[in-house]
Amino acid sequence: MAASDTSEYLDRPLLAPGFLEDRSYQTTLADAACEAHTLVCLPTGLGKTTVSCLVTAHRLAEYGGTSLMLAPTKPLVQQHAEFYREALDVPDDEIVVFTGDVRPDDRAALFESARVVMATPQVIENDLVGNRVSLAGVTHITFDECHRATGDYAYNYIADRYHADAEEPLVTGMSASPGGDKEEILRVCENLGLSEVEVMTEDDADVAEHTYRTEVDWQHVDLPDDVLAIRDALNEVITDRLEKLKDLGVVNSTDPNMSQGQLNKARGQLQRLMSNDQSEGYKGMSAHAEVMKLRRATELVETQSVESLRRYFERQREQARSSGSSKASQRFVSEPKVKEAMRLAESFDGLHPKFRKTRILLAETFGLEGGSRAIVFTESRDTAETLTEFLSESFDTRRFVGQGDKEGSDGMTQKEQKETLDRFRAGEFEVLVSTSVAEEGLDVPDVDLVLFYEPVPKGVRSIQRKGRTGRASEGKVVVLIANDTRDEAFFWMSRNEEKRMEEELRKLKGMAGEVEAELGQESLADFADADREEGDADGEGSDDDAETDTEATAEASAGAAATKGQSGLDSFAGEEGEADGPETGGDDTEEESDDEEPAPEDRVAATAGTDGDGVEIVADQRELDSTIARDLSTRDGITTRLETLAVGDYVLSDRVVVERKSVSDFLDTLLGEDRSMFEQVGDAVRNYARPVVIVEGEDLYGERNVHPNAIRGALASLAVDFGASVLFTRDEGDTADLIEVIARREQEESSREVRVHGEKSNRTLDEQQEYVVSAVAEVGPVTARALLEHFGSVEAVMTASEEELLEVSGVGPVTAERFREVIGGDYT
Repeated sequence: MAASDTSEYLDRPLLAPGFLEDRSYQTTLADAACEAHTLVCLPTGLGKTTVSCLVTAHRLAEYGGTSLMLAPTKPLVQQHAEFYREALDVPDDEIVVFTGDVRPDDRAALFESARVVMATPQVIENDLVGNRVSLAGVTHITFDECHRATGDYAYNYIADRYHADAEEPLVTGMSASPGGDKEEILRVCENLGLSEVEVMTEDDADVAEHTYRTEVDWQHVDLPDDVLAIRDALNEVITDRLEKLKDLGVVNSTDPNMSQGQLNKARGQLQRLMSNDQSEGYKGMSAHAEVMKLRRATELVETQSVESLRRYFERQREQARSSGSSKASQRFVSEPKVKEAMRLAESFDGLHPKFRKTRILLAETFGLEGGSRAIVFTESRDTAETLTEFLSESFDTRRFVGQGDKEGSDGMTQKEQKETLDRFRAGEFEVLVSTSVAEEGLDVPDVDLVLFYEPVPKGVRSIQRKGRTGRASEGKVVVLIANDTRDEAFFWMSRNEEKRMEEELRKLKGMAGEVEAELGQESLADFADADREEGDADGEGSDDDAETDTEATAEASAGAAATKGQSGLDSFAGEEGEADGPETGGDDTEEESDDEEPAPEDRVAATAGTDGDGVEIVADQRELDSTIARDLSTRDGITTRLETLAVGDYVLSDRVVVERKSVSDFLDTLLGEDRSMFEQVGDAVRNYARPVVIVEGEDLYGERNVHPNAIRGALASLAVDFGASVLFTRDEGDTADLIEVIARREQEESSREVRVHGEKSNRTLDEQQEYVVSAVAEVGPVTARALLEHFGSVEAVMTASEEELLEVSGVGPVTAERFREVIGGDYT
């Protein structure tokens, strides 16, 4: 039944008169959320933003301060800001939008003066780590699409900081689909510090009054023989590579359709072989990499289009031709059966059956059923582009994709996204072809048809997509499934998870009191006090969070400082803490990194220094890809500051700078895939008296097929040639602990100041010559120096014969042959 046209409007403090319709389910949820930290679950399209807005208005009227609303994408942030400016009786300039497009210094000033801040979580995370903003005066924070609060997502860190710092905190989490089961929902609640759960489903009378029936139709298509021939050629290669893995004992089948879980398990077994320095592990891992590339190719041809496959093949060819390409990439494009598949794809001039079916369904929707708008969702940006071109021949069609440049296609700017949605809302075109960027929360107008070009394996995403219809009138959802392909597996995965999620929400609604009791074992005060007492240094908020006793470290440091200013072993005392690395999210969502990195010429040295008590650590802006800086920002007595450093990753005093390298990054240098390490350490040595190189990770000698002596040589070069201290850590948590200890030792015991005085130096002539030679055949910096010392100049090295090259220490037959092939080979 449709909503009544005579609905009254809400009249509450700070609400714009005559704007918000008085819906009892929304006010019920909002009133409950005003009383405690609450998870609000409401079907998509029924006004979760309205609920949050009502809570915000109440908190600002009662407590003042600032309200902060976080949403995962820039378009969603802009949409919320527009809604709040209409719904709240607050000057528009006091409702501000924070994204990476706003300069950090401007954000700091705006945050102070704003009453409502709308932001992406990455921006607020960066500003908190950089000590630019404070959450002390924030009286309400909303986490939109809060089901994202898992693993290492920024929501968790912000929630931890908010509970610890805010004077009058209140948290509201909003989602139509908070998790696939009770454990996932509880994890989200625990990560955000939520103690209450409020659930409304479409079964509730108040909600049903404002919803319409949505018909879901699963339509199957058969692949033509030409497409099957391409797939079969690729599957033959997959079977062959799986046979090699079976011989190694890491898989027990050669079925090209084996599950991803089985392949992940095989990868783990291969990692163990490599850790034991068994050559079979390296060969197996290369074959495994080929299998993954081949499976992606078969997925594209089965479920997307031949055009998407062609674009994928072209990217693989470019990758194989690039410097430092892997053997797996080179074998992939040179394999005869793959070449055959490429030829078949190039000669294919037909259409994937899903293209025709999509066109038919749209024609039925607009012609026979009198519809006016439809959304087509697809996983692939390539498909979005080609499908838009195809449908434009029959309908007025536009694409809607994220801002990043993925899969070889250009993205859309924030302005272009907004303009496209505004035009769609205004009815200026009929069909929107979108990737996952439009799934979550965007106020896409109610449409007559939502078409899934392929099933998605996650129930959460399926629910989000379906929520684009049935909001103001009866809607229809169609899911296209290619028979005998991965589509069928994804369909059942998604359907089962959706059913489980619906059941869990009903259970959650029925046992809300029990869940709240489980969540609310401690009061908010206990929650905050426990965090401070335990010295939680991880900032993730997950069950596996580590605890680091920073107070014990500080006391030990202070005690050591009292003994003639010298450092003894007690200076490094403190309970050992362990920290898990970041978890990877399962959803393939299109989300952009939101803080833009300055161009090289804009990189400046920081001028920060410690003012007052405590220890200051200056971190490079680009280190936010790890958890280290934000981990440090949560520790007592430490102030972090973000700069785009010209030299180093962390500055700990006027003489100590840290260059951090993961084991993978370190080995990339030796394999010629990244030559920057020695240059970076050289810059550090020229500008700081005590440069430190931290190598982070385990199994330095087993992760790659690199000779141990090459690794030892690189370590020796860093220590002997450059004079840098090389230290090793297990993981990011261990690195944070080490950085803290060094910083405290420098600043508390030695009374040194943080002074970032380094600048990136121009390469010397010797360094430029070494760089040029090391780039040839990926010989690396050590061999480059040996060649230059032997021959005396770059010219002499380049003109040396293969026999002459073999006279140089460290140059073997393979390197010499490859060297001459690169120098003397014809360019094609």
